Amino acid sequence: MTIDRVSTAGQSQYMLTQIQNASQQLDKTQAQVASGLVSTTYSGLNNKVSALEAAQTAANKADAYQAATTQAVNQADLQDSQLSSLSDLANQLRQAITTSVANNDGTTLMATAQGIFDQASQILNTKDANGNYLYGGEKDNTAPVNVTSLSQLAALPSASSAFSNGTMKKSVMVGDGQSVQVGVLASDVATGLMQTLKDLASYDAGSNGNFAGTTSLTGAQNTFLTGEIQTSTDAATAVNNVAASNGFVYKQLQAASDQQTSMSTLYKGFVSNIQDVDMSAAITQLNQNQTALQAALQVTSQLNQVSLLNYLPAP
Repeated sequence: MTIDRVSTAGQSQYMLTQIQNASQQLDKTQAQVASGLVSTTYSGLNNKVSALEAAQTAANKADAYQAATTQAVNQADLQDSQLSSLSDLANQLRQAITTSVANNDGTTLMATAQGIFDQASQILNTKDANGNYLYGGEKDNTAPVNVTSLSQLAALPSASSAFSNGTMKKSVMVGDGQSVQVGVLASDVATGLMQTLKDLASYDAGSNGNFAGTTSLTGAQNTFLTGEIQTSTDAATAVNNVAASNGFVYKQLQAASDQQTSMSTLYKGFVSNIQDVDMSAAITQLNQNQTALQAALQVTSQLNQVSLLNYLPAP
């Protein structure tokens, strides 16, 4: 008779070690399946920690730039709509003056001018979602246009005095060392328009004015309005130029946003490759670890029941 099948302390210790290892591997794969991550701690990633942190930092930076750029895109889009409206108003004023001269009739000119002033002032004093004046520059808590009527505008020493905006145009960072100027100042876009309106209001209030009260233009009125056709044309051109520049900025911001989206996706892909577990492989490994632990437990249980007494003859 041999006793090589009899359990020894060494065999028991070996099997206990196998149970511990199998249990640890099972815990690891269970955590991976539950979390979807290779490891929930840096220690489980070994030498990939620095690469993971770098990729996460780059992804977060791209997301931050994209958030700021998205706000700037929305602002540029809003400005595009409003500058287009302002351009229409400047062209309406030019057309109204031209029509008055052509028809020798200025009876409706000042009513048209007042309506244009009201609409232009409303646009230039627009506030953004945060309650700041959109065209105020760094003085975004002060209304850019400080007059509320044509008579107030006419009383000013110059059209530039109608503006209270700052001088710094707002910019947005779209990348490391890259900024795009998105702000528009009320005085930059509408000084010419306000100057034309001021000229009309001042002349109408003077001794040769009163366009609404004359059935036909006097020689002096005709001469004045003929000169204002060029002034109003220059004003409309200035508004159009600012609107065109804003359109270019809008496209530039959209391109930056697309690039930021691509970079964020790229870096998050790096993070996923390092951090995220292959779920199908993890589930397969989980089943294998469960089987290994079950086998180790079963063998250990049987081994502990093996004794020399099992091989001794009955008394």
